[in-house]
Amino acid sequence: MVLLTDPLHVKGFILRNRLVLPPMVTNLASYDGCVTDSLIEHYVNRAAYVGLVIVEASYVSEAGKYVERQLGAHCDEMVHGLKRLVERVHEKGACIVLQIVHAGSKSTLQNITPLAPSPDGRSKELSKEEIRVIVEEFAKAAERAVLAGFDGVEVHGAHGFLVNQFFSPLTNKRLDEYGGVLENRMRFPLEVVEAVKNEVGDRLLLYRIGADDLIYGGSTVEDAKVLAKRLEEKGVNIIDVSGGVCGSRPSCFEGVEGYFIPYAREIKKVVSVPVIGVGGIRSFEYANRVLEEGYVDLVAVGRELLNDPLWAKRALDSANFAKRI
Repeated sequence: MVLLTDPLHVKGFILRNRLVLPPMVTNLASYDGCVTDSLIEHYVNRAAYVGLVIVEASYVSEAGKYVERQLGAHCDEMVHGLKRLVERVHEKGACIVLQIVHAGSKSTLQNITPLAPSPDGRSKELSKEEIRVIVEEFAKAAERAVLAGFDGVEVHGAHGFLVNQFFSPLTNKRLDEYGGVLENRMRFPLEVVEAVKNEVGDRLLLYRIGADDLIYGGSTVEDAKVLAKRLEEKGVNIIDVSGGVCGSRPSCFEGVEGYFIPYAREIKKVVSVPVIGVGGIRSFEYANRVLEEGYVDLVAVGRELLNDPLWAKRALDSANFAKRI
């Protein structure tokens, strides 16, 4: 039986417990994407008790930037600040990985023409050459994460950002080898993963998967299970299960605790690598129960840790008390 307090060994790394601080955009970076003291303190304050910190979505190129004060991994000048962040979090005893992302058509910046698998009225359709460039941009961002000392990298393939846009039939209307049937829609995500894997080497490789679009005609958990198996074959070490183009907080799940856990449970059935479950988790008891029941291997708690950095300490104390009785 697994509890919150139990460590997890993954590819030579030891996560001291099963709690994860998931990636959440803080808008604490500078306008040019650099790490700031405020951003470092945000993570340090929440790293003292969790096993794994996944640093917020960091853009791989200027064209892939989502919002103004987003963290960047798009150029070599970012490495120094990222290294400072890693060192401070490591002092707290947590493992730390960097999530990397391309916003695609979700970019909100006025000076950027959004890029997408298919045009949608405001976005430009990517050519095959441009697709190859973006794959290389993901690889370079991963290389910078390694230079900064991160324990690994997470590819953001959820929430309707570019990698997820290729996977979803709602946003991918291409007629070439990157669109249409599931095998083709998986092509770009798998190419990104392969390129990133080549850079991270013996460090951790995570993938945040959009498990279901929750919209008629979109991708489903059955599609995600096929992708999850392919991701494992490509060398992904941990699969982080969230929403597809529906985003991280679908209105249909308002007030539901652990709303993506059932999807994570389904994906866990088809892979042997650890699976992270997430989705409005609020209570210590619930977090511990989904681990005890074997639904997931790790539990990501976002809003509670955002509001209260010591939530993790109380959750672990609660699990230890339950273990004693």
